[in-house]
Amino acid sequence: MAPNTQPQPLLTTVVGSYPQPDWLIDREGLMKETVPRVRVSDLWRVSAEFLRQAQDDATLLAIRDLERAGIDIITDGEVRRESYSNRFATALEGLDLERPGQVIRPNGNPLAVPRVVGPIRRTRPVQVEDVRFLRRNTDRRIKVTVPGPFTLTQQAQNEYYPDRESLAMDYAACVNQEVLDLFTAGADIVQLDEPWLRNNVEDARQFAVPVINKALEGATGTTALHLCFGYAAVVSGKPGAYSFLPELAEANMDQISIEAAQPKLDLSVLQELSNKTIILGVLDLGDMNVETPEQLSARIRKALEYVRPEQLIVAPDCGMKYLPRDVAYGKLSAMTAAVATVREELS
Repeated sequence: MAPNTQPQPLLTTVVGSYPQPDWLIDREGLMKETVPRVRVSDLWRVSAEFLRQAQDDATLLAIRDLERAGIDIITDGEVRRESYSNRFATALEGLDLERPGQVIRPNGNPLAVPRVVGPIRRTRPVQVEDVRFLRRNTDRRIKVTVPGPFTLTQQAQNEYYPDRESLAMDYAACVNQEVLDLFTAGADIVQLDEPWLRNNVEDARQFAVPVINKALEGATGTTALHLCFGYAAVVSGKPGAYSFLPELAEANMDQISIEAAQPKLDLSVLQELSNKTIILGVLDLGDMNVETPEQLSARIRKALEYVRPEQLIVAPDCGMKYLPRDVAYGKLSAMTAAVATVREELS
């Protein structure tokens, strides 16, 4: 089905993920894994023989929820993934998947990650069929997310490349191949997820912008980049400012998606990104209470002090994967109601 492309101010979207059904994945086990970076196949409750069919059905549930909630630009809910990054990250060549590596998380705890033992190469499309399925099943604009090359580099143990920048450049080449294929498959927007830009600012300042630009080179549609402080279910006590954000004005993506509600971000920083469309997080995913449309309208109006309406897209802070489904749906419905109110005020 062809997307509805009628322009309007204050479009709505999601960052990426939506809650997966309990009959599909072990959600309690998922929480214990703390965002998997390697494959954790035993989290799926459905046998391998029927897993694809079950994921199709769960994806349709996510699509219909997002449509019913009134979201303008939808995703497939990332229902087929154990995490936002591990499905793509572990599909590449040059890794020893039998013996994972390890990195130390910002909280000091070890984390199992892909171990790089040879040249990183993409030998096949990873998410193209997901996009085709989504395109067949909605007439909304569609977005697909891919882990960004900087984050992939930070989530790997490098035993082959002379430095992280060299590794990042090869990751960027793989991501670029995927991005181009996703647009060909029907995606309207492709988003790079780069939450680890906040974790290693020294590396980010050295090579993040060049590798992001390489990953988006030749893109034929709208491109976005998401950064945040981590899932609310995993990270608390978030800072009120990003250590690496204004620098992204020099990168070649069209949109920047930022978490703003839970960390109570100082929105004046948006003035430094005047050449980008802002996807603004207005839903606090650390709060299990559903915000009122009035609360969300106030957050949107505050952002409009710094961003033109046609330059602002309204979204949750981050992926909604770890929320109860009724809470996620309630928050999105309140968000679209708030947007309708502010749109009316603007008109």
